[in-house]
Amino acid sequence: MTSHKTLRGLLLLSAVSLTGCGTVVMNPSGDIAAQQGHLIVVSTLLMLLIIVPVIALTLFFAWRYRQSNTEAAYEPDWDHSTQLELVIWGAPLLIIIALGLLTWISTHTLDPYRPLSRLDADRPLPKDAKHLTVEVVALDWKWLFIYPEQGIATVNELVAPVDVPIQFKITASTVMNSFYIPALAGQIYAMPGMQTQLHAVINKAGNYEGFSANYSGAGFSHMRFRFHGMDQAGFDQWVAKTKASELSLDRATYLALEQPSERDPVRHYGRVDGELYGAILNRCVDSSKMCMHEMMAIDSAGGMGTNTFRVAAQASSATENRLPARRYVEALACTTSDPQGTGLSLTKPTGL
Repeated sequence: MTSHKTLRGLLLLSAVSLTGCGTVVMNPSGDIAAQQGHLIVVSTLLMLLIIVPVIALTLFFAWRYRQSNTEAAYEPDWDHSTQLELVIWGAPLLIIIALGLLTWISTHTLDPYRPLSRLDADRPLPKDAKHLTVEVVALDWKWLFIYPEQGIATVNELVAPVDVPIQFKITASTVMNSFYIPALAGQIYAMPGMQTQLHAVINKAGNYEGFSANYSGAGFSHMRFRFHGMDQAGFDQWVAKTKASELSLDRATYLALEQPSERDPVRHYGRVDGELYGAILNRCVDSSKMCMHEMMAIDSAGGMGTNTFRVAAQASSATENRLPARRYVEALACTTSDPQGTGLSLTKPTGL
């Protein structure tokens, strides 16, 4: 145990001296990040089993067979040793096998899409444990956090209760980004039109830094936010305070917020459109645009065939406020004279 702590200290010292960064990656406050830090330590130990002897032997051979050492045996015709071959090839092979096994296990255990099975190394996840869902949107150049269960949203501020599993649903508005809180868990990409996930838990109350770890344009350097870990009472008070905000996040407000800006202050929205995140994910916050899921439903039905007409008609009747889908149905239902000059003439399918 002492040697493990000593090695961890040496690794921390090396990281600080080489990079000038803090030690939060090796001393995190979340269980997922702690397991990832442990993986770094174990992997480093395994690799040092080869690196240290190789460096030591290199220095020893240089000293042992220096020109001034006339007592060293001179054997220019020597070219093989079975014992040396076994050590040279066997030891690295065993280490590679160990690293491969460790990587296989860790890849599945620390899968960001996998729900948590424990709160930390000493506490399994209770069967009746509450979960917190947070919808994350990477904007240019700020972060939007939506709490669907609480009906609130924030800009550049994330709050979560201690020892409560968090499920992050992550997407982006324009370009690919990366969501990263070193104290909580590893980075997860945020991509427009796609949703990634992260399951994590914070085990210690505190004020932590979060930021984008993927270059996304001119304001990238300032794309940072604060992550606050609180006890349950503190989190409930924060939710109540946020709900008291007069700001409301609807589609029009989001479209204004989506515009590129830098160094945005923290903002709290007391009310949120319940369908906003789905519209962001499907690239149709602007109601004049067809949603991706509508477009994919039409494409999966064959494009311009009879089945497509039925699918589009069902989508239109199910979501009467979705003008793009309704207009598509209207276009299929009658022959047009191509008023927009697209060169297309659509005729209602037969057999309906």
